[in-house]
Amino acid sequence: MTTYLEHANITVPDIDAAIRFLKQVDPSFFVRHDGQSEGNYRWAHIGNDRFYIALEEPHSSDGTLQTVRTYQDYGVNHLGWVSDDFEATVERLESRGYKKGQPTPPHPWRKRAYFFDDAGLEWEILGYLSDQPDKRNLYE
Repeated sequence: MTTYLEHANITVPDIDAAIRFLKQVDPSFFVRHDGQSEGNYRWAHIGNDRFYIALEEPHSSDGTLQTVRTYQDYGVNHLGWVSDDFEATVERLESRGYKKGQPTPPHPWRKRAYFFDDAGLEWEILGYLSDQPDKRNLYE
């Protein structure tokens, strides 16, 4: 049996800004769909033919919005993207002015960097230095 994550669904304040950020993470990503729901809110899917991020505008019935505090409230803290070219991905995000998050300690078999998009959502970029699972998944 093969299991993989097909998509994640995230509510964002600005779909266009989220799309711009995700295209910097992976320039091969494309918008699979961009439309309006029956409830009259915008949603879009960006990714590739196998995986995508579903982005939705907030659609609160009473018009109030709440921001989830990363690592303090229930919810997603970040999503991690594995890059075949870690340095190029980090450089692309930095050159576009995306704010870097928490520093990461050195690891012998992986590199990590955290970035915040324009909405303040955190994303992790990973680069693995080995194909061996016992090295990639080493916890020290």
